[in-house]
Amino acid sequence: MEEYMQSARTIQRVLDPSRQELETYRYWQSLPVGDRLTAVWDVSEAAYAFAAAFKGAAGHDASRPQRTLTRIQRAKS
Repeated sequence: MEEYMQSARTIQRVLDPSRQELETYRYWQSLPVGDRLTAVWDVSEAAYAFAAAFKGAAGHDASRPQRTLTRIQRAKS
């Protein structure tokens, strides 16, 4: 289990969906930015691996489409 997930946990029962949303938001805001970014990275990696497995491809296939980088430079005034 990752380091950011090894904190003490408290389980709360929340029946109101809007309160549940607020509690979820409060939890993520309580984490340091680096931990939130790590969590997003891990979830993204798992989602891409799941999608690749669903298609029957390797999870880290080098032939997958890469991001396109574009640089726009303004004319000097």
